[in-house]
Amino acid sequence: MDAVDMVFVLLIIGFLAAAYAIVRRTRQRRAAWESGLTARGRVVRQWRTTQVVNNVPRTTQWHEYDYTTADGRAVVFKEGGGPHTRAVGDEATVYYTAEDPERATAAPPQPGKDTASTAFALVLFGAGVVLMIKLLVTGP
Repeated sequence: MDAVDMVFVLLIIGFLAAAYAIVRRTRQRRAAWESGLTARGRVVRQWRTTQVVNNVPRTTQWHEYDYTTADGRAVVFKEGGGPHTRAVGDEATVYYTAEDPERATAAPPQPGKDTASTAFALVLFGAGVVLMIKLLVTGP
């Protein structure tokens, strides 16, 4: 196996890992929404990260929330992709599960949108894996 083949294998592994992470987070959000448990959360910190790919910047808004579960546990969690208008000190409804309150979400329930975006990402990653396998088999 030469260096080019190794790059293709690493890309396949990266695509599969990203697909797994997206499905895992989608399932965590859905479980939090379906649990029926909510709490008033508060934004304790916010920040933005920027990635530049092909000279195109992509900014992600991050928030750190704290809340107290129904059984009195204080929990802090971070979540990316929240609204840009949410500032430190703002309150938000937090959805969580009793089994894993650290995997909470402050995003409002949108199971249809969540499913559609996950499916779209999986199609893209699947196409990438198929392309890499084709290139591995036939050569670049």
